[in-house]
Amino acid sequence: MTTSDNIPRRRPATIVDVADRAGVAIGTVSRYLNGHPIRRGNRDQIEQAIEVLGYRRNAVAAAMKTDLTNVVGFLVPPPSEFHTAVLDHLSRTMRPSGRALLTYCHTVDDASIVEALDFFVGHRVDCLIMSGEQEAAEPIRQLVAGGTPVILYDNDVRGVPVDRVFVENRAASFRVVSHLIDIGHTEIACVTGSMHDSAGRERYEGYAQALKSRGFEVDPAYVIDGDWKETGGYSAMLRLVSMDKPPTAVFSCNYNMTVGGLQLLKEHGLKIPDDLSLASFDDVPLFSLHEAGITAVAQPVAKVAETIASIIASRMSATGAHHEPHNIMLNCDIILRGSTRRRLTPNSIGQPDR
Repeated sequence: MTTSDNIPRRRPATIVDVADRAGVAIGTVSRYLNGHPIRRGNRDQIEQAIEVLGYRRNAVAAAMKTDLTNVVGFLVPPPSEFHTAVLDHLSRTMRPSGRALLTYCHTVDDASIVEALDFFVGHRVDCLIMSGEQEAAEPIRQLVAGGTPVILYDNDVRGVPVDRVFVENRAASFRVVSHLIDIGHTEIACVTGSMHDSAGRERYEGYAQALKSRGFEVDPAYVIDGDWKETGGYSAMLRLVSMDKPPTAVFSCNYNMTVGGLQLLKEHGLKIPDDLSLASFDDVPLFSLHEAGITAVAQPVAKVAETIASIIASRMSATGAHHEPHNIMLNCDIILRGSTRRRLTPNSIGQPDR
């Protein structure tokens, strides 16, 4: 082993380090690196910080962003069927325009988001697409101030001047839960996503609104947080079927939690819809292959990708760069399958309707 092998490697300086050293905002550093005008005093401080820290990035010899790179950043949450499908459709939709996606998969902690945003600034992306994280509000605001457009999908971030492409989470959830009520169910449980996320809150609100619009109260015992995960859906379903008075129907707020719930039902020998009616937010090919078929809210993934690509094209044009933020809401379809069945008489888990 050589002497150099024993020397710990120093972590490369990031844009955050430069901003801290210079005493300016991250967005100011971003503006400097991308060739936008900033105050002379800030410029001097930034240049000194870059020299002291040895800050480097791709194409540092041409650190000023003077033209488009045709590279679009995609900040990917922990992978799921929905996010993976959006990425696939968006990549294929953008390809004819000569633009390419640069992806970065982040975790849920704040540091991971900041590192990801610094990564994209360093690679001089023309635009950034991301599912919102409220903790990232200030870095996003600074990124936009530095001249990089941001497009949010799936989850919102309050108070940032960005483009938004969302689906009708609340309205679609209202419709599918109303369907359960229409076929005779009143004891309807909801396995929610994280209420920290706008999508989680809106899907729960649609569920609650459907019950209240028909004169029913929300039973807190029937509302369980599955945290968007299969393990969460599994645990939530176990709690529901173990109740003295279990629900007759369940609305699961995403694909992953639905899969976890189905696994629990299978292990306990319970059948859909004989023992329990089930509806899911998110539709995937697997649901049509299930023995009963799973009733689901189908998000318009292709339309989400096409809309995002259209906004990117607009932002990259000379006239669209300073356009007011877009706020676009897309409709969802309700796909009715065999997992939801009319309830004729009161029943309990393991005792089918008669």
